[in-house]
Amino acid sequence: MQLYDDVATMSRRSKTKSHLSRLLFLGTSTSVGVPVIGCECATCQSENPRDRRTRSSIFLEGPWGNLLVDTGPDLREQALREKISKVDGVLYTHEHVDHVAGFDELRAFCWNRELPLPLYGSASTIEGLMRMFPWAFSQHQAQQGYVQPDARVFDQTFDFNGLKITPIKVIHGTICTHGFRFNHQSFGSIAYLPDVKSIPTESLDLLQDLSILIIDGLRFESHKTHLSVPEALSVISKIRPNRSILTHLSHELSWEKTSAELPEQVSLAYDGLSLTFP
Repeated sequence: MQLYDDVATMSRRSKTKSHLSRLLFLGTSTSVGVPVIGCECATCQSENPRDRRTRSSIFLEGPWGNLLVDTGPDLREQALREKISKVDGVLYTHEHVDHVAGFDELRAFCWNRELPLPLYGSASTIEGLMRMFPWAFSQHQAQQGYVQPDARVFDQTFDFNGLKITPIKVIHGTICTHGFRFNHQSFGSIAYLPDVKSIPTESLDLLQDLSILIIDGLRFESHKTHLSVPEALSVISKIRPNRSILTHLSHELSWEKTSAELPEQVSLAYDGLSLTFP
């Protein structure tokens, strides 16, 4: 499997490879973003663009179309930055505000659609979206030009236009959230677990033989609801993927300093990081 990082590399390859698959990191921060409002720490004052982080989200594009994972409060900024103009479906990890607050920005992706936009989530996540955005799900209030959702509850592996998606139950503090395993012939298997403190044994069994593991790595110190960097590295040692990337990063992690301290085959994500697959 060949893997190329960064949009510039993808651009060069696109001249000869017209059907590349891509995973793009739209955002890589924890719930408050980086820089943090009012903070004067070294990371928040850093001039390194990789220390500027919007709320965590990824975007997968390929033969299956364009799939957005979560709609955080920075979705508009992220879509404009990455020139995303089309979304064919949205996959939700859970209903916490930093993963759903950009829901209304989905209007822009519904304007040119004839059919409602598929939204995939667990039963509790879909119920949460309906409570927070009742106007979108009400047939009586549906208006042309607004979000037109097609809510789809998942409870097992499903197919998204040829992309195989397996929901992975994980523990995030006192609640259950979901990560996902994506399988496709272009990249093998990739798992995305952005909000996790612990992984049940049955979920670990679903994370074997991964090409890439993308996992929560909030900071070096322990946290009640997120994996610390040492805890994430412990999980990585159990799963043993070919490559691992830490995301959902706090301002306590300087990209340059932390990257130098990580073991080989483990790296930090950053906003705009693009993984492309021939």
